Amino acid sequence: MDEAEEEAGRKSPSRVRIASDGGTEGIKAKVKEYMTRDVATVSPDATVEEVARRIAESDGHNGFPVCDGRRVEGFVSARDLLLADEKEPIFKVMTQELIVAHPDMVVNDAARVILRSGIQKLPVVDDAGNLVGIITNTDFIRSQIERVTPEKVGKLMRTLESIHDTEVTQSRRKVRLADLVPTQGKVYADELEGRVYEMKRGLAEPLVVIENGSTLLLADGHHRAKAADRLDIERMDAYVIITDHRVELGMAETARKEGLESIDDIQVVDYARHPLMETTKRLQ
Repeated sequence: MDEAEEEAGRKSPSRVRIASDGGTEGIKAKVKEYMTRDVATVSPDATVEEVARRIAESDGHNGFPVCDGRRVEGFVSARDLLLADEKEPIFKVMTQELIVAHPDMVVNDAARVILRSGIQKLPVVDDAGNLVGIITNTDFIRSQIERVTPEKVGKLMRTLESIHDTEVTQSRRKVRLADLVPTQGKVYADELEGRVYEMKRGLAEPLVVIENGSTLLLADGHHRAKAADRLDIERMDAYVIITDHRVELGMAETARKEGLESIDDIQVVDYARHPLMETTKRLQ
């Protein structure tokens, strides 16, 4: 303990554990791709009253990392404040036994740690122990929805070649949303909100598009495309699968039958009308 810490009457965290889960192979999504970088923190010297007020006035915060400068000293939750004197400094009531994540940690491994520990969020620290972000259980859920992988694209390419007797190639490029023909007539409001959240943080996955002659069919990523349209984004990154000649695709026929010509034709369905929710209501 240095002199400054002795004078303040506090200790550094007794245990700071880097969350880990070995055995992961291959290229996986990393924590740094989904963490929130702009993190609200509190000072170790802030009072219980001050932090309680911040939690009460915040939009969705139920706790904060406690930082001395950029270095993480602990974490304080609303529960830590319940029986504490309102004038007590936070360093006396904060949790010092921390589990933290590293930005290069595989996101699925961090999710396992959150599940096993029962906590809701992990501070993300660099090699020097400085706070660089925070990742929550909600971020983990979003990382799994409509995850586009090269394997997913490859499977679609093989299916097209097998069914339609055509050879396909692939490119990765920006496409104009205005040029896309959707093949799905509706998206769900709750998932759309998640996609908007991701877009604002630069986390959007690529679309999957089939270039069939002069037509660009949106095969995967309707929620992302609709979210981008809401944010006035004109172009998006996409895996573009190119057929060597024009073929009759079932998804193109579906688009014609449903009158789908542009992103504007995709309807947003309220969460309560999601088919799984309807099934649950019938069971109840």
